[in-house]
Amino acid sequence: MPRYALKIEYDGRSFSGWQRQAAAPSVQQAVERAIAQLEPEAPTVAAAGRTDAGVHALGQVAHCDTARDWDPFRLSEALNHHLKPDPVAILACKQVDDDWHARHSAIERRYFYRIVIRRAPLVHHAGKAWRTTHPLDVDAMRKGAEHLVGKQDFTTFRSVMCQAKSPVKTLDEIRLETRPYTGGTELRATFRARSFLHNQVRSIIGTLERVGAGAWTHGDVKVALESANRAACGPVAPPDGLYLDRVHYDPEIF
Repeated sequence: MPRYALKIEYDGRSFSGWQRQAAAPSVQQAVERAIAQLEPEAPTVAAAGRTDAGVHALGQVAHCDTARDWDPFRLSEALNHHLKPDPVAILACKQVDDDWHARHSAIERRYFYRIVIRRAPLVHHAGKAWRTTHPLDVDAMRKGAEHLVGKQDFTTFRSVMCQAKSPVKTLDEIRLETRPYTGGTELRATFRARSFLHNQVRSIIGTLERVGAGAWTHGDVKVALESANRAACGPVAPPDGLYLDRVHYDPEIF
């Protein structure tokens, strides 16, 4: 059976997350439903990462096997037709080797998180960013983030429901950048790692926000990390501002 890699974009507000669930809509379910219109016996779709409810994607990657040998462009076009009106789009499609796997073949995942700092409510990006009305000290947040880069035990910054075998992960980069936003400022935090724990990025963002707001010092982040205690974590940031930006492979697929 031919195997195809799919690059997928979606608005997470309409879904309970990527993973198929019995009683709630999911991105996986939407994609599999579209494939079933073309390939009734097609197996399930496997993704590079299981995003949570409300989390968005610009570059999620998944793979599927089909009975028919499709032209990749025609397959993507047909899937986009059957995905309507769900807020999901197939950005690219490529045939890959039979042993290629969207999750296991990935060598890096990149997420970013958007915080908009302004008094007025969000209109155009409601549900697409976390709005805070108080100023944030971005330099202090950067100092706090420095304690989290590298190979660490991230027990403090993972959900109690996380199913990963080990809390040890290597964060290759946390980059915080600001840019103008109508009526305020947007802070964008980029995270790069081979893999992430459940709620890791949102837990880190919620903690760094406390540093930026002056409720924590940057040294408190180090203390929280070293405690290896979930109770020491700051508030978990909402899903609105989180995006799965890109998944890297070697060789690159897209």
